[in-house]
Amino acid sequence: MLPSLFPSSLSPLFSLFVPALQDAGADPAAAAGQAAGQAAGPAAGNGALPQGLGEVGDKAAQWGDTAVELAMTHGPGLVAGLIIFIVGRMLVKLVTNLLRKLMRRRQMDEMVSGFLCSLIYGLGLTMVVVSAFETMGMETTSFVAVLGAAGLAVGLALQGSLANFASGVLLLVFRPFKQGDYVEVAGTAGVVASQAIFMTTLTTPDNKKIMIPNSEITGGVIVNFSALETRRIDMLVGIGYDDDMGQARDVIRGVLEAESRVLKDPAPVVAVHELGDSSVNLVVRPWVKTPDFWAVRWALTEAIKNRLDEAGITIPYPQRDVHLHGAGAGVGAT
Repeated sequence: MLPSLFPSSLSPLFSLFVPALQDAGADPAAAAGQAAGQAAGPAAGNGALPQGLGEVGDKAAQWGDTAVELAMTHGPGLVAGLIIFIVGRMLVKLVTNLLRKLMRRRQMDEMVSGFLCSLIYGLGLTMVVVSAFETMGMETTSFVAVLGAAGLAVGLALQGSLANFASGVLLLVFRPFKQGDYVEVAGTAGVVASQAIFMTTLTTPDNKKIMIPNSEITGGVIVNFSALETRRIDMLVGIGYDDDMGQARDVIRGVLEAESRVLKDPAPVVAVHELGDSSVNLVVRPWVKTPDFWAVRWALTEAIKNRLDEAGITIPYPQRDVHLHGAGAGVGAT
């Protein structure tokens, strides 16, 4: 009888608890009826939802109203901000690619061009993101202030390095010299061995390696001896006051004409430059190709000396005449 109050699937299960209920002094039939009534209550009711489900429905409705209100209030700003971000990012990429192509046409160093393009892209994208946030209605003042403070701190901490870096960029952009040129920078002369962002390496004629910070190079005078195709050799040749200046000029011109590496145009110059203390000084200024500068200078120096000796023209030593007055009487007295 008791199991008949439950569905057939639950009757065997309830029969297991009958002895326990009888031992406890409870009425199994009453317990079964109560349990069956609770089980059938929701199905036999008037179809009303439980209280928990009603509260969930109310919250869902509130959430829906809030979502609609937010969409109506902030939706246009969000859409506009998203459009600004997408279009701005595309424009920044376009500008960066154009700059990269322009730098390649100017044969700028790949390391410098890559860094500059990355820097420009990062700055441009930051501006686009800030503009998008402002359009969405977000507060960006504090964000910009934090970025400014961080940039100031980094700049103060790396002041010397940033100066060298900026100078390196200027050197690579304007290229006052290139690798292999013979230059004089920061009081040092040598051949440019390598050029980097922070420093430039020179090799001196006696094979010493000197590394110079780029800020010292841009802050001083840069002399590039290899920039032009031709150079002028400046020589000073002294002859005695008793020698024939015309003959000396002809001898020197003959030496210049015999040297095949001396250029015909511009024509070499041989002229009286000054009347020195011990000699008449002639200036000799031939033009040569830049790679031949030192070889021709050394060869001309030797050839001019030999030809002047053959012609009997002296190259006087520095000398001074000393005149003694009244010394003879004293010597005779002794």
